[in-house]
Amino acid sequence: MPPESKFRRQQHKRPPSAGLRKASRARHIVPLAGFGLLAALILLHETLLANAGETEKAGQATTAREDTGSQTTTAIAARLSQAYPEHIAGIRDGLVVWRDGTTMPLDDGRGAKNHAQWLAEPDIEDMLAKPYRPGPVAGPPPTEDDPGRARNAAFFNKMYGDCRAGTVKGKLVDVVWLPNKSGTRLKVTSVNGVAARLTAISRALDALPARFDRYLIPPAGTYVCRQIAGTDRVSAHGYGIAIDIATAEADYWRWSKPGPDGRPVWRNRIPQEIVAIFEAHGFIWGGKWHHHDTMHFEYRPELLPPTE
Repeated sequence: MPPESKFRRQQHKRPPSAGLRKASRARHIVPLAGFGLLAALILLHETLLANAGETEKAGQATTAREDTGSQTTTAIAARLSQAYPEHIAGIRDGLVVWRDGTTMPLDDGRGAKNHAQWLAEPDIEDMLAKPYRPGPVAGPPPTEDDPGRARNAAFFNKMYGDCRAGTVKGKLVDVVWLPNKSGTRLKVTSVNGVAARLTAISRALDALPARFDRYLIPPAGTYVCRQIAGTDRVSAHGYGIAIDIATAEADYWRWSKPGPDGRPVWRNRIPQEIVAIFEAHGFIWGGKWHHHDTMHFEYRPELLPPTE
């Protein structure tokens, strides 16, 4: 509604004295006959002031968004450099800076991605988009909540090597799985101390009561250069950073019958005591994925900083 028409409606609802009081706020005293024009000018002035205020607020909001973005980048830089201190120096001008001086874009500039795009073509920032929550599970994860399933290939290839190019095997070492109960030798990368951490995990699991053995023996495997089922992406196993424990009590979303909505039906039989030992050493668990894989653990300290 135009300002003058709005004023006429207001003038009709209240006595002239109220209108005069409004005019007097601008310190103008004019005859009532000229009040319509004055009202329009006053309302226009007030509108301009309001718009200026909104513009200032919008500017403040933009600054807040920029500050938030800066803080987010700072947080990501801290998480990456703390997780991988021998490799990551920090983030500068939107680039992840490696210790050797090379850089990689943090954000590919493609904006928001749906779940399939997030899995298939994640940038480095996407890898940290979904938080991993350690501790006991209270129930099925939210739909499409798969923290850690997104892996930027360039980042992991530089960190651990590309198994398809034969640059991972030279970094693998043996880890004895449950030395007192199994003794199986597993190949795991030595990069970032992964092998040392899995050795510590193995010893802690070895000390658990015998009732846990069926979840752990025999282990289903560690390093293998293969693609993730149904994709062309290299599995975490191809970097030597993952282990699948015994399959007898494991549940996997591709093995389960979909629910009425066609989505995976989450199920888990792995005891929390086992999960807690892995998580203490920075290994995330596939049982906390909507697309669950309860035998699967992988070293991802940027998502789960070790506490041991």
